[in-house]
Amino acid sequence: MSIVLKLRIKILINLFLFLFLSSCIGASSTGVFGTGVTIALDPRSLGTQIDDSIMDKSLDARLLTMNKNYLINVKSKVLDGRIFITGKVETPEEKLKITKLAWETKGARSVKNDLKIKEKFNFQQSAKDILITSQMRTAIIFNKKIKAVNYNIDTHKKVIYVYGIAQSNEEKNEVIVEAKQILDVKDVISSILLVDDLRIKKD
Repeated sequence: MSIVLKLRIKILINLFLFLFLSSCIGASSTGVFGTGVTIALDPRSLGTQIDDSIMDKSLDARLLTMNKNYLINVKSKVLDGRIFITGKVETPEEKLKITKLAWETKGARSVKNDLKIKEKFNFQQSAKDILITSQMRTAIIFNKKIKAVNYNIDTHKKVIYVYGIAQSNEEKNEVIVEAKQILDVKDVISSILLVDDLRIKKD
């Protein structure tokens, strides 16, 4: 049995359990597919969510086979077949290999590799990045024009990386404005898809 088929079966089982529990206790759905996006609010079709999750887990498994350290140091996110990669690696060659691996993932429509080459650990810088990420999360949660559950945020050396799905250009711009208003932020790199850009949307 192929790894993709195993992942599909596992996800379908998780989905069945989730739907069963939801019908019993009325719980809201979050994190079943590991996307960080609430299923009930996710504008992607359920089939697209499942396909994205399979791609994400397949890529994670192959990265782990390549190097066990990638489990901690490399993060991947798949939205509508588009792969986004963040984290840190030791050499430029590793970054290129990971990009190639991502493109080889079945169903990949595009790959955006924001991996950084590791530098000597700087506690002060890391603490600042964590603070910026926390402030950004708080800002979009309290902004009523933004569906915060549809976004993931990473910060590296005071540069904010935002990934997610916006309902409109207005919401997309609102997210970027919030990021730029945070103190000490050097730059904002957004990979935000619009609902209208999705291949398949919910009915």
